[in-house]
Amino acid sequence: MSYQSVNPNTGKQLKSFEHMSTAQLQHALSTAQTCFQSWKNTSYADRAAVLSRAAVLLRAHVDDFAKLATLEMGKRIDEARGEVAFSADILSYYAQHGQAFLAPVELAPEQGEARMESSPFGVLFCVEPWNFPYYQLARVAGPQLMAGNVLVVKHAGNVPQCAIAFEKLLLDAGAPAGAYTNLLITHEQANQVIDDPRIKGVALTGSVGAGRSIAARAGKALKKTSMELGGSDAFIVMDDADLERTIPWAVWGRMYNAGQTCCAAKRFIVQAGIADRFLDRFMSALSQLQVGDPMDKRTTHGPLSSEAALLQLLGQVDAAVENGARLLMGGKRIDRPGSFMEATILTDIRSDNPAFRDEFFGPVVSFHRVKDEAEAIALANNSDFGLGGSVFTQDVARGNRIAGQVDTGMMFINNLHWSDAALPFGGVKNSGYGRELGNLGIQEFVNKKLVRAGDFAAPV
Repeated sequence: MSYQSVNPNTGKQLKSFEHMSTAQLQHALSTAQTCFQSWKNTSYADRAAVLSRAAVLLRAHVDDFAKLATLEMGKRIDEARGEVAFSADILSYYAQHGQAFLAPVELAPEQGEARMESSPFGVLFCVEPWNFPYYQLARVAGPQLMAGNVLVVKHAGNVPQCAIAFEKLLLDAGAPAGAYTNLLITHEQANQVIDDPRIKGVALTGSVGAGRSIAARAGKALKKTSMELGGSDAFIVMDDADLERTIPWAVWGRMYNAGQTCCAAKRFIVQAGIADRFLDRFMSALSQLQVGDPMDKRTTHGPLSSEAALLQLLGQVDAAVENGARLLMGGKRIDRPGSFMEATILTDIRSDNPAFRDEFFGPVVSFHRVKDEAEAIALANNSDFGLGGSVFTQDVARGNRIAGQVDTGMMFINNLHWSDAALPFGGVKNSGYGRELGNLGIQEFVNKKLVRAGDFAAPV
């Protein structure tokens, strides 16, 4: 099947794009390999200039990029503008800090002198999802282009126009041909790319199933990988939480991007003493969301990214109820054109219910009552995922104590503010491995070479 651009607000097809031919794919890989031979020797200042110009172009054309994301995957227009701005921030961040992050590090051996040097791997293959069609690209392009690597990228099949626009952005910013290449390829062709000896590393953001498949294939060739595979993040509310501040985070944490965020709040774990009050306010806030066209700024509840995504989520909710979960609100398709689903809350979810383990990638809340802090931590950790999580309490020491005991890659205390280019992003367990953003993000695909000097006599 070709790449299909379909507006999830209306269900109408916008454009269709054919897959690359084998010859076109081979030409793209050859161009990338040739580009790497010069790009790796390009100065940090020249690399930074390209990223800085790309950031300027993004900011100058925020609406153009944002509207494309809204049309292709239904992101509400204000959220789309925010994503474009954040993508520009990421490119600027690495343009500013990349050289310092990769500067030689002097070591202190007992004899002689030693240092660690950083050098790029080469051509990287990146497989990226649709839920943040620019941010997902910026968070690999910013660090890895600055490090001296070049990228070939398979973006999601439902956001081809966003993918093409991001490639054009970097070319317009002065990136040489082959530094960043968008590949309109099939899954079978993607396997060929992973196997290709010119590919030196693979980065994926996607499902657990895709992660297992791609990591296994890359592993056979001993190629370095990084994997961000989703999450089922706990939103822990202690009985001393300030509900005036907590409820807005609860709504935003579950409903941002129509709930289609890897690190969204998904499992709400609330201490019994405050559970009824929290639930009443939370349900009231969710019921006040305004369903509508995501291009309209007044809309606060937009569509899911596709009809397939909607049907999958509805099926998960039905399965949860069939296995004993209780539906507190929502659970159905919204009666209007497009792929809209009601804000939904499930509770009484036993550990043998598929919903206990599944990730709900959309506006579905799993609600759990717990008696105390220890039970909250145990339930938060009883998950196959470990991407992020949050805890809400007015006791800072308590918040830090809980955050330290939850097994995730990220924890937030009294907020869910993960949008900062300086903060590393990634998880543990089935949420994957490796980090993007921050200093750690630029280190994933660079060789750390030890260089030692000294006038030593050979051992006898």
